[in-house]
Amino acid sequence: TVSRHADGFGNDPVLRNSLEVGGEYMFRMRGEAHIWSPDAVATLQHAVRQGSWQTFKDYSAQIDSETARAQSIRGLFKIRLAEETGRKKVALDEVMSAADIVKRFSTGAMSFGSISREAHTTLARAMNTIGGKSNTGEGGEEADRYLPLPDGGKNPERSAIKQVASGRFGVTAEYLVNSDVMQIKVAQGAKPGEGGQLPGHKVDATIAKVRHSTPGVGL
Repeated sequence: TVSRHADGFGNDPVLRNSLEVGGEYMFRMRGEAHIWSPDAVATLQHAVRQGSWQTFKDYSAQIDSETARAQSIRGLFKIRLAEETGRKKVALDEVMSAADIVKRFSTGAMSFGSISREAHTTLARAMNTIGGKSNTGEGGEEADRYLPLPDGGKNPERSAIKQVASGRFGVTAEYLVNSDVMQIKVAQGAKPGEGGQLPGHKVDATIAKVRHSTPGVGL
């Protein structure tokens, strides 16, 4: 309490008119440490836009150094090579192939109302490309994303995992039969707004149609 009072009413030119925000949610220079730092995010964006493998390696190095510095679980472990332990290497043909491993990959459940249609369909396309599974989240999915392509192929924007939540947003018989996996949500995770609320300004005509709701009304 004394420390916060000193911050709010002290002579520090930066904190003279406001309390320190802490940086728990948004990065601040003197706030909480973030593994996803602005520098790391910017480097990733440059790597993607330029298609540069070297820039992506720079990004990976930044993230790896942050996990070690922050002492996250990943940063506390080190892969020991066979040569270091005196063991024989396992032949690649004796373990699961990379093509089979990625089939086990799946995205987190995030509705397209919260992260945008562009982000939602991009995740679906990525998972369908590598053979993994994307998750609709609790916001449903546009019906045209179930439809096969003109050549009969699977729609690359179709999410394999269809989530059913307490609000049953967008849940119809058609929605469920077009799933490879049905996921029933039994607990609330992180959401925009006040826990599970999608603010009204994000409920546009498209989202309202999919969720069988009214545009502009919070959900």
